[in-house]
Amino acid sequence: MKVLYVASEAVPFAKTGGLADVAGSLPQALKFEDVDIRVIMPKFGKISDEFKNNMEHVYDGEINVSWRSKFVGVDKYEYNGVTYYFIDNQEYYDREGFYGYDDDAERFSFFCRAVLNLLPAIDFWPDIIHTNDWHAGLVNVFLKLEHQEDERYQNIRTLYTIHNLKYQGVFPKDVMSDVLGLDWKYFNNGDLEFYDAVNFMKGGLIYADFISTVSRTYAQEIQYEYFGEHLDGLLRSRKDDLYGIVNGLDYDVYNPMTDKNLFETYDLESYDRKQDNKVQLQKLLGLPEGRRVPMVALVSRLVAAKGMDLIVRMMDEILQHENIQFVLLGTGDKVFEDWFKGLAWRFPTKVSVNIRFSNELAQRIYAASDIFLMPSNYEPCGIGQLIALRYGSIPVVRETGGLKDTVKQYNKYTETGNGFVFGSYNAHEMMYALKRALGCYANYEVWKKIVENAMNSDYSWTESAKEYRKLYDKLLAK
Repeated sequence: MKVLYVASEAVPFAKTGGLADVAGSLPQALKFEDVDIRVIMPKFGKISDEFKNNMEHVYDGEINVSWRSKFVGVDKYEYNGVTYYFIDNQEYYDREGFYGYDDDAERFSFFCRAVLNLLPAIDFWPDIIHTNDWHAGLVNVFLKLEHQEDERYQNIRTLYTIHNLKYQGVFPKDVMSDVLGLDWKYFNNGDLEFYDAVNFMKGGLIYADFISTVSRTYAQEIQYEYFGEHLDGLLRSRKDDLYGIVNGLDYDVYNPMTDKNLFETYDLESYDRKQDNKVQLQKLLGLPEGRRVPMVALVSRLVAAKGMDLIVRMMDEILQHENIQFVLLGTGDKVFEDWFKGLAWRFPTKVSVNIRFSNELAQRIYAASDIFLMPSNYEPCGIGQLIALRYGSIPVVRETGGLKDTVKQYNKYTETGNGFVFGSYNAHEMMYALKRALGCYANYEVWKKIVENAMNSDYSWTESAKEYRKLYDKLLAK
């Protein structure tokens, strides 16, 4: 089976979010499912010279962008046994950032058209093209509208994965003729039209053979108006072709036994060394040292979607009545940044607020903390809770999206479950879930069992890759 995986970013070449982690890890796992999978992405200027200087140049040519012609190149690089192709055009991609430019519609429609037009140049004819998020949505559209007269393209199937429905690639409607070069009938019939604008993701959804998203629960949630971002009706109409597969975690990268960022490495057999990490982090952050003081962690973007308003509502009360330490790492909306700074000022011996991002500090917090707080309003999959489970930091989460699929409420009677959950988006429910966790923490044997359940949870890419392989098989049998 041959699969071409189309993404705008992939670790280790370019990363702004979770898509890059998936695009870097899932293809590696699919190799072991007998899938010949190759990845194609833009050749961003910010890709390290270490990679760029060792790429093999494959092709130079031109591609039409509506009424004008633009240079296109293809480079090739093999990383960990997976072949990566890079679409080159310095005008579009040699910039300080990856997204957020006025010509993003042109940059990514060019990328989508190049993916298909350059299949002869790379001499790779996939059975399936697996496209991801709005940046790659038009691949599905162009395949059906521009290539069906060429028999080499006629049997290619498409799987389109939504990583976050909120970001859809919506642009003024004049891009139809000026950038996409498509007949206006595809706007007028609603295929690309979205509130009198052009929506790349909507086009990707309509023209995809199958659709997937990054957790089973999120696949259901986005069919409802609350989560559907104005596409819920379309998604309900395609519910028979919509699947949810939870993202995995790279267990080679996130491994408390080998993580070089930690003060002390550990596993279940050496669990007490986790408390050594806590003491060292307390020293580093200027908090009072204590192995049995429960440390609650928050590593997050500080935005409303991540549940910050719930924490703002209840954290003063929690800190006044509970003997805990609260450690935060993240950046986001200024109103939340300022509030958390004020919290640290009000509780200097209980709170450490770090308004920045540091991968080293993040890993140290996962390893040191006892409880990981993630009260998201919505969460397509989430990676924080997966890392927390791996490191034995017990998640307290809201029951939504991937959080619902991966964190199960601890049951003291059956001794099953790996965390603590609450259902309604409500500050008091969050507080009660946190208090349930703290109650269990007070009993060492109970807590050790919860940690054992958490660290034995398997959310590696191995199982997710098997599910993707089954979905690919089902798509080809369609």
